[in-house]
Amino acid sequence: MTGGGGVLMVAEKPSLAESIAKILSGNQCHSRRSNISKAVSVHEWTGPFLTHRSIRLKMTAVCGHVNTIDFPPKFNNWDKTDPETLFKAPCVKKEANENLRIPAHLAAEARGCDFLVLWLDCDKEGENICFEVIEAVERSMNLKRKDQSVYRAKFSAITATDINKAFKNLGVPNYNESMSVEARMELDLRIGCAFTRYQTKFFQGKYGDLDSNLISFGPCQTPTLGFCVERHDQIQSFKPETYYSLDVKTETLRLKWNRVRCFDRDVLSVFHDDIKKEKFGKVISVDEKECKKSRPLPLNTVEMLRVASSGLNMSPHQTMAVAERLYTQGYISYPRTETTTYPANFDIKDALRMFQNKVPYSEYVQPLLSGALTKAKKGSDAGDHPPITPTALLGGSDLAGESGRLYDFIVRNFIATVSPDCVYTQTTVTVAVGSEKFACVGKQVIEPGFTSVLSWMGINDEEMLSPVKVGQQIEVRDIAITEHRTSAPDYLTESDLISLMEKHSIGTDASIPVHIKNICDRNYVTVTATGRRLVPTSLGIVLVHGYQKVDYELVSPVMRSAMEQQLNKIANGEANFDAVLQHFIEIYRRKFVYFVTTIGLVDQLFECSFTTLAQSGRPHSRCGKCNRYLKLIDARPIRLHCGTCNDTYSVPQAGTVRIHRELRCPLDNFELCYFFSSTDYYAFCPFCYNQAPFEDMGKNSGCNNCTHPTCENGLFANMWVACSSCPEGTLVLDPALGPKWKFCCNSCGLYVKLFKDADKLRMLDSHCEQCEARLFKVSYKEGKSPFGDSLTREGCGFCDEQLKSLIDLPSIASQAPRGRGGGRGRGGRGGRGRGRGRGPRR
Repeated sequence: MTGGGGVLMVAEKPSLAESIAKILSGNQCHSRRSNISKAVSVHEWTGPFLTHRSIRLKMTAVCGHVNTIDFPPKFNNWDKTDPETLFKAPCVKKEANENLRIPAHLAAEARGCDFLVLWLDCDKEGENICFEVIEAVERSMNLKRKDQSVYRAKFSAITATDINKAFKNLGVPNYNESMSVEARMELDLRIGCAFTRYQTKFFQGKYGDLDSNLISFGPCQTPTLGFCVERHDQIQSFKPETYYSLDVKTETLRLKWNRVRCFDRDVLSVFHDDIKKEKFGKVISVDEKECKKSRPLPLNTVEMLRVASSGLNMSPHQTMAVAERLYTQGYISYPRTETTTYPANFDIKDALRMFQNKVPYSEYVQPLLSGALTKAKKGSDAGDHPPITPTALLGGSDLAGESGRLYDFIVRNFIATVSPDCVYTQTTVTVAVGSEKFACVGKQVIEPGFTSVLSWMGINDEEMLSPVKVGQQIEVRDIAITEHRTSAPDYLTESDLISLMEKHSIGTDASIPVHIKNICDRNYVTVTATGRRLVPTSLGIVLVHGYQKVDYELVSPVMRSAMEQQLNKIANGEANFDAVLQHFIEIYRRKFVYFVTTIGLVDQLFECSFTTLAQSGRPHSRCGKCNRYLKLIDARPIRLHCGTCNDTYSVPQAGTVRIHRELRCPLDNFELCYFFSSTDYYAFCPFCYNQAPFEDMGKNSGCNNCTHPTCENGLFANMWVACSSCPEGTLVLDPALGPKWKFCCNSCGLYVKLFKDADKLRMLDSHCEQCEARLFKVSYKEGKSPFGDSLTREGCGFCDEQLKSLIDLPSIASQAPRGRGGGRGRGGRGGRGRGRGRGPRR
């Protein structure tokens, strides 16, 4: 059978789409960029599919999730929305990234196709993206109702063998797994937003040195922080105790007292007095036994994260990013898996042959291929993906840096899993010194086995003992009482935390790195440079202690663990989606209501640890209401606070805020401020920035977006032409930047340099008769004018050749099109926003 409307295939990432297309087409595919989305390409070829001997196939990609869920716009205003309403508010789906235009791209490419093959990652998130893709294309495709038209490819590695096998054994997407992801996303959205909004507004409105932009809460994030604070509390409450032991020094053996320790020095002195005069000890037993150190299990995600943190000094989030890159490049199998058992059809010898001539792995692989191959240990089969293994040789520049180090570990772990166990002899020597017995234990390697390739797991030479015989006399050089103190546990390492999260079912193998990164980003914990230990900050400690005071379950792993169990039941078809969703929404709604009524208990802890806004910051600009100085709070989030009016004003972040030439806003009399960073610079009024005075001026806008008709710092006084880089922006003159003059876009950050070293630059009310762009007047000082004898010149930056030569125009246009500058923000004389606006509420 030939012909047909064609087959659309969709992968999760553009790089994956390219790799899969090349494999399926035998490198005969034709590639083109999408006409709609700049982020993806389309790869086309003709080949067989199911019963079709020849049919048109095309492969494209998404960039992760196509859609995300959010609340309708009216619920996204923190000031006007009661956080409790978020538990019942409707949820809507919207594009995950509107700039990428992925749904429109998919719909266009699907037009006329009869079949859809989904090559998304083979986990629950991938199943959810499958149905997002189906939703985007179902109106464009010729989907048949009677015959199957939608197929799911299951694969674990980007190799020709795996991809071709998946293409010949297509299945269907798993609806139940997709719905479990939908439930998790909605629960996390509702719970996280409600708690986060409430406690962020409450505490940032009272304290100035929290040093965090967001006081966030999450059903997984908060128990993760709880583990770190629990260890901190154990350290703080630990009371060291003094204990004593007998230390016997000999020439050859390091002996330890069989009684180990004694907490009463007087009692120990009795033992010491009995033997302190002894000159020799007698060997009374030498026990030898053969032991084995077992080879590791096949590698799953959690173990990879643990080892990368403890051994490679890589954060979990960093590790997953590198692992995903290695996977998409075809060097390792799928890096998200809970399974630790190789499948029965996995050809271990074939995988090993890749490395038989590759230094430094060849010396370990060749003996295995010659007969020393050992059957891998049988771990657990989670039914998801095979363990993580190498699928291709990594060479050249790819071996450098983090990618090379992680790949090297994955290869070594794979070789170790099929290497013999490490065999060693353990010898215990017991020595009698007077009436007391002392012992030492030594180890000697017989067969290093897998520790040859995983050298850090080997047995040190220091563990070997000097040979002794029963009855042998050993000279005692000294017998002394040694004093020691018990020590507190250390802070959790990332590796320890990952183990705890796995044990208590907090997060999945995919989300564990995200939760750990979140508590670091929120300034709840800091990571030490050595050992990657997680030390809670004051903010993290106070939050957890506050939750424990109000409702221990908010920080306990029990609630999230129970939620995960129910979500897994949805995925397995054992629980109803709506029933599970409503059950947990109601539980957390009640917990939220109780949290709000008892927030004073948490606030008591904050009062002891942080400084109030009135006591924080330094005097800055003047308030338009009381004319007293606003204080600039430098700690995150940066903001202005008036202690007299008890008002707090948000300001632009990630830059510097300074007073703007002591100018005042004509609307509310607030002293203007100026913000500048590496990419943005503009004046703003603190009051207008938080409460836009005009309908067409968005919240958090600067003076370059203000449509006040007469303000010398506003849009109308300083705008030039429309920005060619974005549809909404306008190039606006910034008077504060002279003599390094620039027109800056008030939307996308594009800027145009002009009239270097000019003394003055002013926008005129008149427009060019040819192109309708706004005219300006430029003035120079004596000796610096490029206009000959004239120090000033008026004209159009597009039509006046002399002015045009002094403007960096290539980034916008060589000539302004007719009508350029018309309309709101485009250089026109009219537009909405004329009028007085409003003054501050008093």
